[in-house]
Amino acid sequence: MAKYRKKPVEIEAFEWTGDRHQIEDPIWISDAIKEGAVQFDHIGTGDVQLTIKTLEGNMRANRGDYIIKGVQGEIYPCKPDIFEQTYEKVDQ
Repeated sequence: MAKYRKKPVEIEAFEWTGDRHQIEDPIWISDAIKEGAVQFDHIGTGDVQLTIKTLEGNMRANRGDYIIKGVQGEIYPCKPDIFEQTYEKVDQ
């Protein structure tokens, strides 16, 4: 059995608060919402969620999850603990 290391890649991401006044809304998430690839469920409640259509099927994001745009433009959610273990902020 061989071992492999993940290649370093830069992604775009933001923490989704589920708030109507989300401070950070990248253009790519707004475009995905307009295209129907990302939809809101339970709007106006404390249980608001995002449903994100991916190649692997629909994925759900809860408040506090990170929403990631991958290297090929794919969008998917990531739990905060996994995000923090996997990614570090890049100085711009």
